[in-house]
Amino acid sequence: MQKDIRLHGQLANGIEYFVLVVGTEAYQRYFFNIVQEADELRIFSPGNEFVLGQKGIRFEGNGGHFCEYMFGVEQPTSDLTKTEIINRLVMNGACLEEEGGGLHFSEQTSGHESYDTIFFEGNAVCNYFFCVHSPRLSRKLGEQQQELVRLLGKTLKRTPAVGEERDDLLVDELFPLLQDEGAQLFIIKLINTRHKAYRDLFRSLYFRSKKIADDDFARLMSLASGHQIDRYQQERMRIDVMYRHPLNRRIVDEYRSILIGCTARGEISTLENARLNRLKALSVRNKIPGALFFTLDELLKKGRNLKEAREEADYIAQTRQILEGFFLHQQEIDSSIDRDDMLTLIKAKKWAIAARDHHFDQLMLDFSRTCDEKIRDGADPALLEGFSYVITYLDRLDSTLSLIGQLAFMENVRITEEMLQGLLEHRAAFENLEPGCFEELFVKELFENPYLGRFGRMKMTALMEGLPLVQEDQQTLEALHSRLIAVDQEERLYLMVLELVRHRVRNFYSSYGTKAEQDVLRREVLEELKARKKLAVDLPDHVFQETVTTIQKEAVYLQSLLPTIIAEKNAHLREDFLANAGLDRFYVEELEREYYEQNGLDLEEMYQIRQGL
Repeated sequence: MQKDIRLHGQLANGIEYFVLVVGTEAYQRYFFNIVQEADELRIFSPGNEFVLGQKGIRFEGNGGHFCEYMFGVEQPTSDLTKTEIINRLVMNGACLEEEGGGLHFSEQTSGHESYDTIFFEGNAVCNYFFCVHSPRLSRKLGEQQQELVRLLGKTLKRTPAVGEERDDLLVDELFPLLQDEGAQLFIIKLINTRHKAYRDLFRSLYFRSKKIADDDFARLMSLASGHQIDRYQQERMRIDVMYRHPLNRRIVDEYRSILIGCTARGEISTLENARLNRLKALSVRNKIPGALFFTLDELLKKGRNLKEAREEADYIAQTRQILEGFFLHQQEIDSSIDRDDMLTLIKAKKWAIAARDHHFDQLMLDFSRTCDEKIRDGADPALLEGFSYVITYLDRLDSTLSLIGQLAFMENVRITEEMLQGLLEHRAAFENLEPGCFEELFVKELFENPYLGRFGRMKMTALMEGLPLVQEDQQTLEALHSRLIAVDQEERLYLMVLELVRHRVRNFYSSYGTKAEQDVLRREVLEELKARKKLAVDLPDHVFQETVTTIQKEAVYLQSLLPTIIAEKNAHLREDFLANAGLDRFYVEELEREYYEQNGLDLEEMYQIRQGL
């Protein structure tokens, strides 16, 4: 019968340890001692030893260490492109061969790792070490390591028990794989309690509403400061937690899946690019941090020529031409950046963002490096000043796109005067390049975007009318802020009522078309809103009627039009309905997905219909 013994304790610097010894004779063998002079814990078996000190762990013998991959960390390509691999496994003494990329197992397996390194290179919160004693293993350490990889490697890299910290499940999965009743399995789990406290607090705050309020952020900063957690560890824990939110993970995993397929072929097709852009649009709507997508782009595209099969785009060629003009100063040729050049660069970056083309950013990075090298070799420092002027405007582009994207597409976004002040400053800078430039860059295409909803359109209209008036001192910033807040409050009420009406129609009402039925429904919704203390006065009639009309249109689409659209693959009929019905496209696409899943249909067909293929 399999038995296990567990030893638990605390080390310095907030490191907590659990030692598990598993085997049929686990209770009959002496496996640890405490070296009081050195304040160390020693775990041993014939040929294997771990020594847990106050600053790190020493080891010799077979085995290695493993942990759950954190989202966004560097991974071997073989792990990154296989979604079933979720854990990192490092075998002592193993290294990659230069030719062929296979593993070579050395006889030299002893070593030392500091706790800082363990939680920096591995998981920020929880890491495991292990070794095995078994008479059935080979005598040579290199051969033992190879046998352990064959026996345990596949499970260690795939089991969710590691990330869930289910030690009981981990033991149940691993020990039978040794196929030796006389074997002993040693597992040491190390937990950084300070990182764990930060991770758990951030997770509880973020999972509550997918955002961090100012006072909650102050709590996080206070905790990080008190525990002396560096910014890098904070960032990687936050990104990992945000990825693991169920609503985020589905979209990010789909994005990753498409990118993996593109990476394998070395190019992105038109349809795949449309899907990736669609997922990015959804990420804004669902308040998914862009960092999750940028991280995937960097990991999956690093060192790979992933592009569409075509020549260099015109906007990249124009960018290269303007940037290379900087160096003509060395030949005493005046090629400084003028307003037209700056507008060309700004539009080029905007096109690159829309096309998900990273060549622009790479070009800017290469140019920055070249500037540094030339200045180091004696070039005029003004070279870098001119480049900084470009970077400042490109940063303004990123910031403006982000702010306007939040106002246009995100529900329940917090609208502040600071946000409007930032937009006001950005508008002045862009208008300085060319009158009307701000509207051309950020507004014109936005109003043509079919995903821009009714309230997003109202907010953008108010913003575009108000910013020029504020800039000309014909309206105060506070007045513009109040106007936007009023739209936001109406949107919040509309969404709340829509959710309540949908719930009641789906669960309690077989019919809601008559005025009498709608009056009853309206009273029930009003009572529930007041019970939740979400409404102090009467419910505006137009808000209630709009929700009922919306639900009626959705029902017509699902019951009548969608089956016809699918049967005929009629993209025109779909677009005509959505353009005239005024429904939220994000929600309609979610209804379509549910319809396909419920009816066992191939969702690939819906993607093609949406693209008009």
